[in-house]
Amino acid sequence: MNFLPLVMYLVVMGITPGPNNLVLASSGVNFGFSRTIPALLGMALGLGIQVGAITLLLGNLVAWMETMQLWLALIGCLYLLWLAWGMAHAGKPGDKAAANPIGFVGGVLFNWLNPKVWLMGFNITMVFLPAGMNAVHAAILFAAITFATSLPCIAVWAGGGVMIRRFLHKPWRLRAFNCTMAAMLAMTAMWLLVQMIPANSLDAFQAMA
Repeated sequence: MNFLPLVMYLVVMGITPGPNNLVLASSGVNFGFSRTIPALLGMALGLGIQVGAITLLLGNLVAWMETMQLWLALIGCLYLLWLAWGMAHAGKPGDKAAANPIGFVGGVLFNWLNPKVWLMGFNITMVFLPAGMNAVHAAILFAAITFATSLPCIAVWAGGGVMIRRFLHKPWRLRAFNCTMAAMLAMTAMWLLVQMIPANSLDAFQAMA
């Protein structure tokens, strides 16, 4: 197995901006690090489980996955847009009336509606899966490596949100931050949707136009 390239790929994917990291940074600002930890652990664990599941099932379900790709992208992006709306309307830090953080279960489930995670899982399986390796062993190994690598990467974003929290004590600054993060999440969702749309679908649409 190309262990080092796999870890490097996971680090790049884990540390760069994406739906998970934007949500965690916003949670760090609005709820603090301790209340963000359950979502942080849930996202890392859910990511590992999803990568393992994709590795295990991809060989038998690749045709089905391709037919479901657009629907998964649509559902996931709609969910991200809903989260963006919630970010834009978040209250001040510590406000009990504000929305609660997504929590551990929400963090685990979040990945299944995150198009970026689906793309990452497919890429990991297609590029790094050793030829002839037992699918179950590969799924367990990929899940463990993904969890161990992604956890510190996404924790950086949650911690970063906490660090800038003290600079957002004024309501207009917090409002500007939340709206900016919401806009970034919404743009990310739309960009991911475009990436997930099959090329032949775009060709057919252009032919009709």
